[in-house]
Amino acid sequence: MPSFATRIRPNVQAELDAVTAAEASGQFDQAFSHLERAHVLGQAASAEHVRVHWHMLRFARRHRRVGEALGQLWRIAAAAVFTPVGLVPTGNTGGTRVSGLRRMPVPGDLQQALRAAHDAAQPPSRRG
Repeated sequence: MPSFATRIRPNVQAELDAVTAAEASGQFDQAFSHLERAHVLGQAASAEHVRVHWHMLRFARRHRRVGEALGQLWRIAAAAVFTPVGLVPTGNTGGTRVSGLRRMPVPGDLQQALRAAHDAAQPPSRRG
């Protein structure tokens, strides 16, 4: 049975692909918005959480956003340490514009993707 991380990865990747497309067309705010959506989707899966912060760091470096890049460095470390034990603030968008500890509402379409990935990762006897 696939894990939550395996099930959510295509959704995270779709947002990362949207980052690339938006950035290529010069829509940098839209690109970062897709990074934030990828973060919301991947933050409960350690590897995905770290991977999204890595992409955020690379984005910040490409666009010379020094404060964002520095913030992403500690967020990468925090994601690697705290995600495996479940210490992540639900809905947090992962950028430096908000505290790394702040819980935020999850957009409806992302809630649906998260629920589907979680439910599919549960044994049939635990679904419900």
